[in-house]
Amino acid sequence: MTSLAKGKQSDISLTVCGYSKVLEIISNKWTALVIYALENGSIRYGEMERRIEGISKKMLTQTVRKLEWNGLVQRHITPTVPPTVEYTLTPLGESLLQPMRELRQWGRENYWHVVAARANYDLTYCKESQSATN
Repeated sequence: MTSLAKGKQSDISLTVCGYSKVLEIISNKWTALVIYALENGSIRYGEMERRIEGISKKMLTQTVRKLEWNGLVQRHITPTVPPTVEYTLTPLGESLLQPMRELRQWGRENYWHVVAARANYDLTYCKESQSATN
């Protein structure tokens, strides 16, 4: 691992890099779950709420509005009584499905390795901190 020479400009930036801006959009757990709920096509608000365990009405509303604002989700209102509201991924939102599926698959295959690494870290550093206090 090398550091940048003096006078060189940083090559990783929160303000310039497109990937960091995209991560701001999709890194929320509810955002990912809403995208997964929409991956098979249009879905009504109530059905989405039932499918996503633990999401509140307020959080679901905020999440779909944010996704709509970012151009990833489209809302369609049918003028019935009461109005029927359906959400669907836009073509831009659909373009996120493949990387999101890959991330989901990585999580399925590797999350237990993360859990093991955390436990190992805790065992190692908890022992060190206990030794330092004795």
